[in-house]
Amino acid sequence: MNCFYYFKDKSKSNRQISAPELKEGHKKLSQFSGAEPERVTKSSCSSSTSYRGIPELYEEKARNLRAFSFTELKHATNDFSRLLKIGEGGFGSVYKGSIKHVEGNGDPVLVAIKRLNKDASQGHKQWLAEVQFLGVVEHPNLVKLIGYCASDDERGIQRLLVYEYMPNKSLESHLFEKAYDPLPWKTRLEIALGAAQGLAYLHEELEVQVIYRDFKSSNVLLDANLKPKLSDFGLAREGPAAGDTHVSTAVMGTYGYAAPDYVETGHLTAKSDVWSYGVVLYEILTGRRSLERNRPKMEQKLLEWIKQYPPDSKRFESIMDSAFVGQYSISGARKVAKLADSCLRKSAKDRPTMRQVVERLKQIIQDYDEENTAEKNVDAAENDVVEHEEKMNESDSSVLWKKRMEHLEKLGEHVESASRRRFMILQRINVP
Repeated sequence: MNCFYYFKDKSKSNRQISAPELKEGHKKLSQFSGAEPERVTKSSCSSSTSYRGIPELYEEKARNLRAFSFTELKHATNDFSRLLKIGEGGFGSVYKGSIKHVEGNGDPVLVAIKRLNKDASQGHKQWLAEVQFLGVVEHPNLVKLIGYCASDDERGIQRLLVYEYMPNKSLESHLFEKAYDPLPWKTRLEIALGAAQGLAYLHEELEVQVIYRDFKSSNVLLDANLKPKLSDFGLAREGPAAGDTHVSTAVMGTYGYAAPDYVETGHLTAKSDVWSYGVVLYEILTGRRSLERNRPKMEQKLLEWIKQYPPDSKRFESIMDSAFVGQYSISGARKVAKLADSCLRKSAKDRPTMRQVVERLKQIIQDYDEENTAEKNVDAAENDVVEHEEKMNESDSSVLWKKRMEHLEKLGEHVESASRRRFMILQRINVP
């Protein structure tokens, strides 16, 4: 871990690093940031001047990240108060905090601050990976890294990351925790689309391919408008260089989401992320986790359980999240399940790219909107018919009432005329 100068001289304490800078070859930086020794593809330190890896790209954009002092972040979290703790993982704990604007004016900005556990075995490597990758990437569906803290003091090395604050926690929370209202069908589709767009950007829209390697529902965070953003880039890796088919690396990730071909061979490709995405699509459909030990044995593994209910079968609806209570598109659900199945194909080369997944999801959402519009038009037409009938009935009633009143008026006139004639007859009789 001597790639950055603050690891080389630990005798200087209480200092704040302005930015992680390169002091040695890119090869060591690449290895330190997670490229395993057994990597078989071209290294990011290739002599080719045409290829630029994450380290080179990071050098260009590092200035966009803000360097915080440990004291600033300690104050921002009220000394890392347990009351402000909003998450915890293998890397460390995450706290809600507030920081000042760079200019020093305006209202404080809410942020999420992740603090490295000193005893985390992979912590330093993952911290650097996050700084590097999030310092390079920029997309509406990727969480924004605002800055970091890398300071050495009498208590040891402090490593922290500062992200934009995501008030609605994660997709995992909304799917599986009863404290949240069930996500509507359209919202689930939009979250799935946003997450797919984030992965497609990493795979196909950067100068260097990035393999996320830890796609799961807990890493899909939701902002105030439930817009999804991928977080936690500690396990991210550069994809294979030109001419290579894969990256050979130690198998890491989360059980239940990792592609079987990657687990068996250690060969990492972008299609490994596609498999993980297919798992999450089925979580979105079913409202079940990829692995649930408290269920009957045949239902514990989500992918084994759903095999009994193919998308085109009559039993397919049995797997749908009961929280929907029928308020979803069955035809759309079948299409999503078929898309998930294509992501879960055994052979990686047979799986779609994330760009293809994005296009398919857009079509599914468009079909749903058109289906919904057609239903609304039918309902509107039916309402128009009912209203017309009611008006006709009202009109008929009005006509009948008018006729009746006219009839009564004539009867009254007839009675009055008869009474007048009778009075006149009586008067004639009494005349002397």
